[in-house]
Amino acid sequence: MRRTALLVSATLLTGMLPFAAAGPASGADEPAPVPVPVDNFEGEIPFANPPAEGIFTWGSDADDPPTLRLAARDDAPQGDKVLAGTYDISGYGGFTHDFAFAEPAHDWSASKGIRFWWDGRNNGKKVNFELKDGGANGEASELWTTSFTDDFTGWKQLEIPFTDFTYRTDYQPVGGIDQVLGLTETWGYALTLPVGVKDEFAMDGVELYGKADQALRANVVTDGAVYPVKEGRSAAVKITVATTGSAPIEQPVTVAYETAGGTGESGKDYTPVKGELTFPAGTASGASRTVTVATLRDKAAENAETVPLKLTVTGAKAPAENPQVVIDAHGLPYLDAKLPVQKRVADLLSRLSLAEKAGQMTQAERGALTAPGDIAAYDLGSLLSGGGSTPTPNTPAAWAKMIDGFQLRAQATRFQIPLLYGVDAVHGHNNLVGATILPHNIGIGATRDPQVAHDAGKVTAAEVRATGIPWDFAPCLCVARDERWGRTYESFGEDPALVESMETVIQGLQGAADGRDLRKNDRVLATAKHFVGDGGTEFGSSTTGSYTIDQGVTKVTRQQLEAVHLAPYQDAVDRGVGTFMPSYSSLDILGDGKGAVKMHARADMLNGVLKGRMGFDGFVISDWQAIDQIPGDYASDVRTSINAGLDMIMVPYAYKDFHATLLDEVRAGRVSEKRIDDAVSRILTQKFKLGLFEKPYADTSGASKIGSGEHRAVAREAAAESQVLLKNAGGVLPLKKSQKVYVAGSNADDIGNQTGGWTVTWQGSSGDITDGTTVLEGMKKAGSSVTYSKDASAPTGGYDVGVVVVGETPYAEGIGDVGNGNDLALSAADKAAVDTVCGAMKCAVLIVSGRPQLIGDQLGDIDALVASWLPGTEGDGVADVLYGKRAFSGQLPVTWPKSEAQLPINVGDTAYDPQYPYGWGLTTLTKVSSGGLATLKGLAVAASLAERVGSEKAGRAVVAKARLLIQQKVGQGITPAVAKPFADADHLLLTGKYAQAVAKLTAAYKAA
Repeated sequence: MRRTALLVSATLLTGMLPFAAAGPASGADEPAPVPVPVDNFEGEIPFANPPAEGIFTWGSDADDPPTLRLAARDDAPQGDKVLAGTYDISGYGGFTHDFAFAEPAHDWSASKGIRFWWDGRNNGKKVNFELKDGGANGEASELWTTSFTDDFTGWKQLEIPFTDFTYRTDYQPVGGIDQVLGLTETWGYALTLPVGVKDEFAMDGVELYGKADQALRANVVTDGAVYPVKEGRSAAVKITVATTGSAPIEQPVTVAYETAGGTGESGKDYTPVKGELTFPAGTASGASRTVTVATLRDKAAENAETVPLKLTVTGAKAPAENPQVVIDAHGLPYLDAKLPVQKRVADLLSRLSLAEKAGQMTQAERGALTAPGDIAAYDLGSLLSGGGSTPTPNTPAAWAKMIDGFQLRAQATRFQIPLLYGVDAVHGHNNLVGATILPHNIGIGATRDPQVAHDAGKVTAAEVRATGIPWDFAPCLCVARDERWGRTYESFGEDPALVESMETVIQGLQGAADGRDLRKNDRVLATAKHFVGDGGTEFGSSTTGSYTIDQGVTKVTRQQLEAVHLAPYQDAVDRGVGTFMPSYSSLDILGDGKGAVKMHARADMLNGVLKGRMGFDGFVISDWQAIDQIPGDYASDVRTSINAGLDMIMVPYAYKDFHATLLDEVRAGRVSEKRIDDAVSRILTQKFKLGLFEKPYADTSGASKIGSGEHRAVAREAAAESQVLLKNAGGVLPLKKSQKVYVAGSNADDIGNQTGGWTVTWQGSSGDITDGTTVLEGMKKAGSSVTYSKDASAPTGGYDVGVVVVGETPYAEGIGDVGNGNDLALSAADKAAVDTVCGAMKCAVLIVSGRPQLIGDQLGDIDALVASWLPGTEGDGVADVLYGKRAFSGQLPVTWPKSEAQLPINVGDTAYDPQYPYGWGLTTLTKVSSGGLATLKGLAVAASLAERVGSEKAGRAVVAKARLLIQQKVGQGITPAVAKPFADADHLLLTGKYAQAVAKLTAAYKAA
């Protein structure tokens, strides 16, 4: 069917379109505007990438971008061809048409909207449609979005008025421009296709339609949507007229106002107001008037009451919603800060409806809110920022303003329960540009210093809370058992004893174990994740997209589960951690008859072990959309997870569906009200402990310390202590200031690579993404003569020593799994740089990575080798140990393998033949213990004494001396007979068995 035939049916459907907006009637003699073609898909627009004009695809991982083709179709609505393709998306994916950057942007401001033909599949899924507006080019513009639902079959012309587009709050590629959809500089459009359905699509005839209503260039706005006020006081609502481009208004604008509706009673709770404001033609953009609403005091204890102010606008676009005055709740026991938390919780819980309780158990992504008023409409208990979900601009002030805006919305609920806002601040406030970024956990584990872990948590907490965020989804207490896992760097190490020793980070984040410090402005609620066994998933067991190991299956005996994976979590409970997050992975306990069961569905582990045996009294939050992975329909997912012990569910996009489904499940008796009350009590307890009822808004008094010298000094020390010296032939390190140093390698001067994943964005990215000092910059400050050639193409003659900084580029989670486009080998460019430099001079190679890299084939040509991990923003810390300002002291937190075939390889394995054993780490101290077996015998006596008197400091010092002595004798001659007792000794040290540790080291010495 050609376009002429379809236009007949399209005309009939125009009034039925869910997002069609009626414009003002045109005069009888005024011709209809001629449509402006954008894309006919006849081959006039190529498949190409920016900066050229073209259509291109994108997605969250390798298999998420859709396929695209120009397909000849007999039923094409316009011409002979259509844009067609297939998709099967697990994360996100879609396609974009960008206009050429080298040419002027397109002016769409004269048109009413954009329309196109869509071949409906009737799958009920939403498709997001996005415009690129303003800015320098298509990749530096503002993003404006709306959506349509594919709930029809066959071709249908969809019309979207430009007034339907809203500013994207979940992601913007640049800082704020003006946050006005001007349409005078349009750079293209994009479609984001549905997730979780394998399907085809077809699109044709994109064009602009209609004539813009000039009156809609003027907008009436209020200075807020919610105006909380204490009973008996007045609220001032500021009403402003504004125009695109700040031009004076072209015609009069009137605003009629009236208090009407709401839960407040006119004449009893407030004095009614009614009237009209006029802004004459020529009024300057930004002119304001104020309407005052007075509330009345009746002295009775009450919940909050709302007084909407209805605004009727003529001559301009009205506000998206009417503002409402809220008379604060008062006189109720739960508001009394002098009462014990338990009594406050019980009082508030007794007042809540089932719907309000369900809302407290619901967490949405901030950018997924279909309307800000949904916070109150659904009584949402929590919002989060996913990785990279930031305000524009991405500044501390913008974060605080954004979160205060969300908290203000929560004040419009009956009991004004504040939101609990959460972020993944896993190595500093890593979503915030300019924050102090600390080493990832694997580097913190390499320090073997519990004080470093504590201080890292303290810096993170201070910077996070200063932007208004009271909750951190950290720390990760996983025990990483296979370096092919894309989350290896989120672990402190492969030994549960090491992980436990680093849990001082919880006190750094939260303060005292009893929670008394949580209300302070430099503390946050911590989250122990991911319970339990995520670090033990088998390679090849994942069923998530193209992941190979992340979110897979952990197969263990009951004894292995207890000894390896569960052990760190009891310590977290004892330390008072406020929340737990289950793992995406499945747990298969051999012999229990259950098989592999998703952790979000394991009541035996969540209710039985965590809340029962371990005595955890905080609340359990799900991972991102994790309940969707439980087998069964959505209702089954909801009831299974809640009954298993989850208290709050992270449903970033499905908060409405979850809220409704949970209510249905309770009313049907499949989830008990007792279970709901338990969950809500746990959530409210943490909100009261955090002091949110008294201070829901951001305390920004600590914002000046974000990225401060004081905080960066902590990160610098952590970076220095995390450096592990694996080899140092001929004493190449430390460098001397007088030496001429040749620096090369892809990671020497790249702050993005140095900080890794979970930095500014979820996956992280290469390049100058945030403030900090690269390794190269640190070296230039520390040394007198440093020359840099990234690819080692510059002449290599005349230098005393070379430093080659190589390794990985950023990734996060399963995207980084080996086999998912990744391996453990250096890139060809990095290998070439190592060969060039190390073939020309003495050299040190630094590996900046989230896990060990296979370097054995080049090890013989390398004089010094350093595992630098992901040191964060403070490259000065790396330079400190390179130049001897402080000695190398780091130790391997994971075993360094010889080959991928050895994986998984861990301390305690029966067969153990690594490149470098767990715990290995040379020093650049000028003095190392000597004396051989005689010295070891004396150290054994001292170790026994330290153990008897319980002196951890003395015990660690004794074992450290023995370890350094062994390493000095062994050199690079590491055999299985040396490696196994050496690694075992470090585990014994961490468990307080100092005498046994020295005995193991003595065995390693004898085997060397």
